[in-house]
Amino acid sequence: MMGYCVYPVKMKPNNMMRKTNYIYLLLMTLALGACAQNNTKEQKHEKDFPMKKTEQEWKAVLTDEQYYILREKGTERAFTGKYWDNHEKGKYYCAACKQELFDSETKFESGSGWPSFYKPVKEQAVVVGKDTSFGMERDEIVCSNCGGHLGHVFPDGPKPTGLRYCMNSAALEFKKENK
Repeated sequence: MMGYCVYPVKMKPNNMMRKTNYIYLLLMTLALGACAQNNTKEQKHEKDFPMKKTEQEWKAVLTDEQYYILREKGTERAFTGKYWDNHEKGKYYCAACKQELFDSETKFESGSGWPSFYKPVKEQAVVVGKDTSFGMERDEIVCSNCGGHLGHVFPDGPKPTGLRYCMNSAALEFKKENK
């Protein structure tokens, strides 16, 4: 018998096709929605950080370069900061609020000209936000206590994390380990 289709008795061929198309459309919508989700954390605002100071108070305690980097989200030129080539053992702290951020044990030579670490001392020490300046999209790193801009994190670091926390020397203070 030519042209004979086998469908359930109560369902016409057009209804079966219509239901299949609806299911396909629903599945594609769900799949595309899942792909479009953004896993980047929302950038915190100044009022969201525990330490709060006015801009005048920050200017009174920071050098001009520190203020430019930490409060105005500036960047020092590569290979000019005092810690890019530091090989001493110790801890790195936020220059603005003195919160501990990085350990020299996680510092590595990235060749970038900025001090680079593969992880902070604890995950809660820094906050990752979105930076869309200069026509690029990067992950900005700020201090979780005062919100000071420290630098950026990139997915091209060494094991075990595969991350490169590329920091501005002027945003950091180093305290040498006591022997």
